[in-house]
Amino acid sequence: MREIVFDTETTGMDPAEGHKIIEIGCVELDSHIATGKTLHLYLNPERDVPAEAVAVHGLTEEFLKDKPTFGEVVGEFLDFIGDDAKLIAHNAAFDMKFVNAELKTFGFPSIDPKRVIDTLVMAREKFPGSPANLDALCRRFNIDNSNRTLHGALLDSELLAEVYMELLGGRQRGLEIEPQTQTVQHNSAIKTERPYREPRSFPPTQDELTAHKALMEKLKSA
Repeated sequence: MREIVFDTETTGMDPAEGHKIIEIGCVELDSHIATGKTLHLYLNPERDVPAEAVAVHGLTEEFLKDKPTFGEVVGEFLDFIGDDAKLIAHNAAFDMKFVNAELKTFGFPSIDPKRVIDTLVMAREKFPGSPANLDALCRRFNIDNSNRTLHGALLDSELLAEVYMELLGGRQRGLEIEPQTQTVQHNSAIKTERPYREPRSFPPTQDELTAHKALMEKLKSA
């Protein structure tokens, strides 16, 4: 089961007011295990970046002016998330309204909300009344977020992937394999190395297939 944990940084709070995505970070999971594949894009919003937004993520108009626009990388983004992978985001409504606004601008259909899982909703349901922002959840689950001095789409996606696995019931500790690293190129000056773990396959045995077939034959309207 393929899932994409993702985050965006933007010029403001609402695409209806002309604000744009300026950074996208994506982390691939397979069966809730990070594969090491990531996508990291900085984007030229073709507009100013307000000072209050820069204070959050540190991305200035000067830094972004030579980066591609969303329209120039939309194919790369859509290829990475695929057609049916679940999309995991924290406060997903915010990210999705920007992603769908950008897709609409360039003539692409909106992403089906049924594909989206909101970890903010998960956290509030699991820990009602407790702080549910990303920093608070990292502290709760003892996830090291000491590098998070500013918001950053890829770093936040990597942290959120760990938080998501904890919200599902906890990572399986002690089962780590010596990692191979897979470096993923993107349009920033930063290269990210993450452990790569081969997806595991669990094909059914012949006895299981035979038992399944026998069970199906007993069911009505199977």
